[in-house]
Amino acid sequence: MKRIFKLNLIKTFLQLFFVALFFLLISCQEKLPLNKDLTKRSYAFLNQDSAAVNFPEIILGKTTVIGFIYTHCPDICPMTTHNMALTEERLHNQGIDNVLFVALSFDPERDSPEVLRKFAEIRGINFNNWIFLTGDETTTKDLLKRFDVRAIPTDSTFFEDGTNSYSIMHTDRISLINNKGILKKNYKGSTINIEELITDIKYIGE
Repeated sequence: MKRIFKLNLIKTFLQLFFVALFFLLISCQEKLPLNKDLTKRSYAFLNQDSAAVNFPEIILGKTTVIGFIYTHCPDICPMTTHNMALTEERLHNQGIDNVLFVALSFDPERDSPEVLRKFAEIRGINFNNWIFLTGDETTTKDLLKRFDVRAIPTDSTFFEDGTNSYSIMHTDRISLINNKGILKKNYKGSTINIEELITDIKYIGE
């Protein structure tokens, strides 16, 4: 009789354990809904110092927050960059300095390394924790597809000196990547809830 009771107790415990595990996994999936491996292909870019760098090699080993921008953007991109900078500032105030911030330009024609550096310096960006990337059009478009980010030039105007002025309609995006190069979550860059991002950064860093 005692043996039967023990077996039933063990069975009940195992059932409760697996139910709890199931709900834990569901909760984790809702919190960080993506699990996309970004390490299967390599991409060559230049950083803000005109140094050749490789993505994803530059992000491996660190939790990474990446934003998609272009410097001629009049609204969304400055807000996205500002939100990333605020996130870095708040993390620093909490003693968390092991997060990498990456800004990838989808306008390589105009966003040279020098332009990106000036864009960052105006905003007081600390290059110890930031990297700005620009590359050729084909490479940039290919990596954007990996993130499901769209960027379409619109309203082009050619001036007498040959200068081409245009705006870009694009996905409003900040993404969170873990230290193994796995894309875990996307956010709306210009209106992101910074506290939500910080909570998620701490969660995947545990």
